[in-house]
Amino acid sequence: MPDRAKDWFQQAKRDLEQAKSSRAEERHEWACFAAQQAAEKAVKALHLSLSQEAWGHIIARLLKELPIAVPEELIDKAKVLDAFYIPTRYANGHPEGAPFEHYGLLQSADGIKYASEIIEFVGAQMAEP
Repeated sequence: MPDRAKDWFQQAKRDLEQAKSSRAEERHEWACFAAQQAAEKAVKALHLSLSQEAWGHIIARLLKELPIAVPEELIDKAKVLDAFYIPTRYANGHPEGAPFEHYGLLQSADGIKYASEIIEFVGAQMAEP
C-alpha cells in the first residue's frame, strides 16, 4: 500500500486555508468545521507516517492513540475542535436555531488557532514544512 501520509497532511493544510477563508466571509460555522477537519486530517497523517491505521473523527482520541508524547494542552484544544464536528453542520445539533447562529468570531478564531497548533505539532513530527 502506498504511503499517503503526505497527501493527508497537504489536505489538512488546505482545509485550514478554507477555515480562514470561511472566517473572512463570516461563515463561522464552516470555519469551525473546516478547522476541525484540518486537525483531524493532520493527526491521521501522523498516524499513517508511523505506519498506523487511524479511524474515527475524535481528534483528542486520535492524539492519545499516538505512540509518541503529546502535550496535554494540545489534547484539550483538540476537545474544543471535536465539539465542532457535528453541530456546526446540522440544525438539530443545538436545542434551537440554525448552526450559523451559534458560531462567531470567537469560536472561529479559536478553531483556527487550535487547528494551526495541531498542524504545527504534526508537521514537526513528520518533518514537514
